[in-house]
Amino acid sequence: MESTFHTDRPPSRHLKGRARYRLSHPWPSGPGSERRTEDSPPEPPKSVCNYHPAVHDLWDEGRDRNRATARPLAHRLRPSSLEEVLGQDHLLGDGAILRRMVDAGVVGSLILHGPPGTGKTTLAVLVAEALDAHLERENAAAIGVPRIREILAAADRRLGDDGRRTILFLDEIHRFSRSQQDVLLGDVERGGIALIGATTENPWYTVNSALTSRSTVIEVRSLDENVIRSLLQRALEDERGLGGLAVVLEHEAADHLAAQCEGDARRALTALEIAAMSLRPGRRSDGAEPVRIDIETARSSLGSRAVVHDRSGDGHYDTISAFIKSMRGSDPDAAIYWLAKMLHAGEDPRFIARRIAILASEDIGQADPEAIQVANAAWQLVERIGMPEAQLTLAQAAIHMAMAPKSNATSSAIWNAMADVREGRTQPVPRELISGMKAGRAPDAPAYRSPHSAADGVGTTDYLGVEKAFYEPTGRGDEADHAERLEKLRTRRRERRDES
Repeated sequence: MESTFHTDRPPSRHLKGRARYRLSHPWPSGPGSERRTEDSPPEPPKSVCNYHPAVHDLWDEGRDRNRATARPLAHRLRPSSLEEVLGQDHLLGDGAILRRMVDAGVVGSLILHGPPGTGKTTLAVLVAEALDAHLERENAAAIGVPRIREILAAADRRLGDDGRRTILFLDEIHRFSRSQQDVLLGDVERGGIALIGATTENPWYTVNSALTSRSTVIEVRSLDENVIRSLLQRALEDERGLGGLAVVLEHEAADHLAAQCEGDARRALTALEIAAMSLRPGRRSDGAEPVRIDIETARSSLGSRAVVHDRSGDGHYDTISAFIKSMRGSDPDAAIYWLAKMLHAGEDPRFIARRIAILASEDIGQADPEAIQVANAAWQLVERIGMPEAQLTLAQAAIHMAMAPKSNATSSAIWNAMADVREGRTQPVPRELISGMKAGRAPDAPAYRSPHSAADGVGTTDYLGVEKAFYEPTGRGDEADHAERLEKLRTRRRERRDES
């Protein structure tokens, strides 16, 4: 029995080319009607629903407007060209690397790395549009080998048919596996497809070297506060954003959003949208009274602040680096701030204690011998009492290190000695220092002379065999006494060596 398809509404355009029907569908549209095949999507009978193309177009336009309105503000305000991109002049300014690549039409494979919300995905899309290239967008964690092969085959056909290149954009490229990489690299090297990867982590640590060596690695920088303010102003004026609404953003509120979002444009625009919508503004065209976003509204719209710090990527290494350099630079205020940021983000306090202990020897040493004791005590207490109380212990240790006199004489001494040994400048043990219990000790070897037999307790033995100075006190802190005493010891040793 044949079935007849009837509908009282036009078919959704989302079904076009996708739906498949098992039965043939004769349409009661008058003489000459052709039989539909199972691969053909049905068309509405004009006699049933009075279908008219103009009405269908109006419905489509309405749907498009609804979809656009439902998109987040940050999505609606994405730049439509490279010229609209803000805050990346080092990439897109006159003579900048990405601008020159696009102008020359020779963009190869790129790896874009930078903090969240800086526009890495937008840059990839705009580069593809500027080059009239076909863009495939995928996530490195989700894409499988079959999908990669499918993209490569389509890219090859596209290049052969009309000469159009394909760009594969891979978000989270640091999660790209070895098997995925092996399938892709050959086509990347041959130029069959261009790869643009994006990551919030340091690609030199997290992305396979086979990819970084075949790509231009580009840093997408965090947006400064002035750029964030410009984006907020654009959002208030642009019809794609909030331009049609009667909304005023107070200067203090704009400054707060720009400062608190840490260069993340997406977060700033999301907070602005929440603030504006919570005030239920009317439309300017209707003469509505403007609503004002003050600092309290802006603050509440941000929600809890997400600290940019991860325990395995850039946040981890950058923040601990700032912490160490602040202590080394004798700035206790900065040291305490970076310590607080790490602890708030969930950094392991034992890791922090370990780095404090290393700094106590590397950057303080004999200038303050108590520093290593403080660091060791802090490490033990962190193990014993745990968080949150351990933050007090770490704070005390960090302040002690920051306020202590600094010297790298200890670390320089061992590093220089290690370099001598590593590079083959080794010395035999002086005969006088060879153990007297050693079998086969030469009978004519000089007897070891204990320094306790000397009136001043200073040994006269040539303990190294050559005159070489590794430890050079700086004269700061306790090392001021060391420098004077060491000079006397070395002079006395030279004199007694000459006498013998």
